[in-house]
Amino acid sequence: MVEAVQDAGVVVTGAGGGIGAALARRFAAEGARVVVNDLDAGRAKDVADEIGGIAVPGDASVIVPEAREALGGAVDVYCANAGVASGGSEAADEDVWAQAWDVNVMAHVRAARELIPGWLERGGGRFVSTVSAAGLLTMIGAAPYSVTKHGALAFAEWLSLTYRHRGIKVHAVCPQGVRTDMLTASGTAGELVLAPTAIAPEDVADALFRGIAEDRFLILPHPRVAAYHQARAADPDRWLRGMNHLQRQWEETTR
Repeated sequence: MVEAVQDAGVVVTGAGGGIGAALARRFAAEGARVVVNDLDAGRAKDVADEIGGIAVPGDASVIVPEAREALGGAVDVYCANAGVASGGSEAADEDVWAQAWDVNVMAHVRAARELIPGWLERGGGRFVSTVSAAGLLTMIGAAPYSVTKHGALAFAEWLSLTYRHRGIKVHAVCPQGVRTDMLTASGTAGELVLAPTAIAPEDVADALFRGIAEDRFLILPHPRVAAYHQARAADPDRWLRGMNHLQRQWEETTR
């Protein structure tokens, strides 16, 4: 058991399935009181009933006050897990870009606005951002997703460097492929890049809890991502040539 989350009030957004449901189950198993959020009210209720949690369906951007009330007090841990895997290039429609920014970045910002003042007042709180390896690297065929996941990582970094001395813990979870509906929806690009090394959602939850126990900011459920990130920083042009090779492979599969 991880002492830091026992009896904590926890909110997990996008928890009707996939990574979010795995996180909700793990927090409940560790003794936390869990609010399960999802746009799909039925899926949120199913997971909440399973784990003895509380379903608070709706838009993840605005649920903090309702979640706080449901928990009967403070939110101790907030898992900003809800996300959209928007594919496309720079030519993607404006509404596709807008939704990606809103869900993948601004929902995190709005939650932090609600949470940070109270956490600063009491000297503690934990913000968990489900980012993606795309936030450290990139993803072929998915400009809106890649760009906004970089934004999510940047915001998590900013929160950590700004508030860590005041008791606020921040974790950025950056998996590659995970066997969820999102991976299925990623199509041929996901099959080429992500599917071969995809892990179960429960593996992501395990990685997060190891990171909590070790008080680490960056959580890499796929350890090889660290090497990719280092290679990208050390020699950007070589890394880009390698990614362009993947891009050309993908283009061959879509002809």
